[in-house]
Amino acid sequence: MKKTYFNSNLFNGVDNKIIADAWFTVDEETGKITETGTRAPASNNEGEDLHGQYVMPGLINAHTHIMDNPVSNQLEFLSETEIAFTALRNLKDLLYSGVTYIRDCGCAFNVDLKLHKLQEQGKLSGTEIVPSGRPISILGGHGDFRENEDGSVNFSYLVNSGDDVRKAVREAFKLGIKNIKVMSTGGVMSANDQVDDTELSEVEMQVAVEEAHSKHMTVAAHAQGNQGIQNALDAGVDSIEHGIYIDEHQADFMRDHNVYLVPTLNACTSISKYGKGKIPDYMLTKNEKVKTDFYKNISMALNKGVKIAVGTDAGTPFNTFKMGTLEELALLVHKIGATSYQALLGTTSYAAQLLRIDDNYGSLATGKVADFLVLKENPLEKIEAVQQSDKEIYKKGHKVH
Repeated sequence: MKKTYFNSNLFNGVDNKIIADAWFTVDEETGKITETGTRAPASNNEGEDLHGQYVMPGLINAHTHIMDNPVSNQLEFLSETEIAFTALRNLKDLLYSGVTYIRDCGCAFNVDLKLHKLQEQGKLSGTEIVPSGRPISILGGHGDFRENEDGSVNFSYLVNSGDDVRKAVREAFKLGIKNIKVMSTGGVMSANDQVDDTELSEVEMQVAVEEAHSKHMTVAAHAQGNQGIQNALDAGVDSIEHGIYIDEHQADFMRDHNVYLVPTLNACTSISKYGKGKIPDYMLTKNEKVKTDFYKNISMALNKGVKIAVGTDAGTPFNTFKMGTLEELALLVHKIGATSYQALLGTTSYAAQLLRIDDNYGSLATGKVADFLVLKENPLEKIEAVQQSDKEIYKKGHKVH
């Protein structure tokens, strides 16, 4: 059965304009758009008048941790059952906020992968997942936590050589992982390092990139300090996550070589806003130390023309799945100086390109999956339009209730 949505103002996820009096037809069985146009619909399918409301693609969040509870902030001794329960709840919150696709960037027990496989089998609906599974970390570095009571580790692959990295990537490939997450530097949330500590070496990350790219996987680098960012870029990664101390030379390189930047501004902002007295002092201290430089450097990269994809690091302290993506868009505009169009590209076309799902997602056109939002205000004029609490959300052509 086909259904035509008409009388809409359409942002297609590509062009910096609103297409007035737009219509599009959705095959409700396949969930794909079969026809588009303006003015009077071309067919006599069942129709729905959108009364001049604004339509845009469903939001994509390129950096989440669906295993985490941003309120309890529990890091250790989580069972696979607890993680799966939390992940399913977080996926529901994402969908109801308008996020229809995510890339998860580190999940214990590969729970994100297992849920992704259920989605592929048609057994789990809702927000879809590009899984990264367990990240690759050095012994003692960022990601060396969530140890079990028996001493075993369920979060990261802990490596000490290029051979260890190669084995980890090949194991991930065997399981069906789509993206390899590597830890190039320390981080705000790890107790034993600083954000500018270099961790995985350039050579180790080169091994990860060589193995991943030969098997149609991407590589995302957690990289906050300047030297770690450089090591990751020299290794050939596809995206820099966070990028706190990115410099102008690196920004130029990323622009020229189509390397994406996923800043996750809301992680920093949420800790600063809500963390005092609720999380360890080392997190607060490191976060406050980098915050000003973080905003300034991301703004520089944006102005240099680096492609910024929207990711939030959702699951980090007070960084929620309900509002985080919407808040990230506002931060890009009001803290970084992005236009609404630049911010929206980061959660539509650019994010889809980074996740390699752009054949079907990230824009609204014939042949694409009908993931879309219906808003009362123009998001190109006011980025807060996406925060509308009663917006209509459609996943594969079906309204989310």
